[in-house]
Amino acid sequence: MKSELKRFITALSAFAALASMSISPAAAAGVPSESYNYDQWGEAVPSQAGYTADRAVSGYDLGVGGFDNPSDIFIGRDDTVYIVDTGNDRIVAADPELKNVIRIYDSFTMPDGTETRLRKPMGVFVSADSGAMYIADTENSRILVSDSGGNIQKEILKPESEVYDSKRTFMPQRVVADKAGNIYTVLGNITTGAAMFSPDGEFTGFYGANRVEATAKVAWDHFRGLFMSDEKKALRKRTVPSGITSFDIDGDFIFTCTSSSTQSTDTVKKLNAAGRNIFADRELFFGDHHPIYDSTQNKMYSTSIVDIDIAEDGCINCLDFTTGRVFQYDEECNLLFITGATAKQTGGFDHAAAVESLDDKLYVLDSSKDTVTIFRETSFGETVHRASALYNDGYYEEALGPWEEVLARDGNYLMAYIGVASALLRKGDYRGAMKYAKLADAEDIYNKAFEGWRREFLKENFTAVAAVTVLAVAALAAFGKYRKKGRASKDTEEKEEVRQ
Repeated sequence: MKSELKRFITALSAFAALASMSISPAAAAGVPSESYNYDQWGEAVPSQAGYTADRAVSGYDLGVGGFDNPSDIFIGRDDTVYIVDTGNDRIVAADPELKNVIRIYDSFTMPDGTETRLRKPMGVFVSADSGAMYIADTENSRILVSDSGGNIQKEILKPESEVYDSKRTFMPQRVVADKAGNIYTVLGNITTGAAMFSPDGEFTGFYGANRVEATAKVAWDHFRGLFMSDEKKALRKRTVPSGITSFDIDGDFIFTCTSSSTQSTDTVKKLNAAGRNIFADRELFFGDHHPIYDSTQNKMYSTSIVDIDIAEDGCINCLDFTTGRVFQYDEECNLLFITGATAKQTGGFDHAAAVESLDDKLYVLDSSKDTVTIFRETSFGETVHRASALYNDGYYEEALGPWEEVLARDGNYLMAYIGVASALLRKGDYRGAMKYAKLADAEDIYNKAFEGWRREFLKENFTAVAAVTVLAVAALAAFGKYRKKGRASKDTEEKEEVRQ
């Protein structure tokens, strides 16, 4: 009862605080300057901003004419920013401040010396190992592998394989390559995972398919199928998983996302070389915890992750098309910040399409506004990132100071309570750890702290505890003898009465 009352009071307070800022607790849409986070009960609460919108850059600002429906952005190992300008059939390479153009890739030289041009490209990736540029040349139905000079090294066309349905088109939309040179591409009409090619361009199968969400309808359809004839099974409409929308690679892992707003399974995955999802057995939230109500449209909207970026420090940036927000998580999937909105002013988006990060900056591409918005880390964001990095590296005590600074500036910041509790537990301050773990509703940390406190209490008060235990045992023994003697006396009296 106390827990329910506490949740109600917290939610009511959060709603009042958000309302005072003219912001919806669920969506906070249209006010990109405001920020929120989630507490231990999954309720939206006001929070300090981790990033602030610096400026929005258009093609005109770069001096290359207006962008037309740009669809992807990538930052290479030399900090060059590549913008896939889909409608203009080109890729624009610029410096990290987006002030100067380095090169425009609109034509390439094939191995035989002929010229080839892009046609509605939708994805680009530059290998940090080889420097090769991989391009999803969508409407040309191919993947191009080029050097930095625009010389094509490899052209990958539609696979001729029994595994690949010949009736399906080949429309690459996103592309990445691993250290070994294996190539992975997202295909818009394929739900069986990313198409995978060897370094030589040979099709090797599909990788990382999403699972079908185990809803009640799916379970019922499966049960019915057990009693169907083969003919009816052949005519039955199959339940298929949502396809992969975008991905990013980080070392030996590929992170994927899906934009399906009707499926919560496999929204974000972390896949190893074998295609196994490391996140599969964890209860994780990505995006808003609850559907969002838009009062202007009288509609409910759910999170739709359209792009994912893995930062150099391991942070996971998920771009939600529904709200135009970037949900940033640390490498353990703890929510750090929520940035952006659906709005007309700088920091808001009409059609959020792609996200990328570099150092203390986030880049968000809007395919409707035809701009790239640069967000810069705030001082609060820097403190949180420093504390989070120390915490995830196991330096709990070193992270204590930064986490305390975070709480001094934002008393709603859940991760800081967990960080302080972990640090105090490591230092042996079990009472303090229990206090902060309780505030964070962190049961595991609280239990460990309680065990430590109990062990310490027994050690410090062993003599007193032993004495009390001996006295208690003696008292129980005496009481037992007294009861036994009383029963014996009562039995004797009853026997005497029977004789009389």
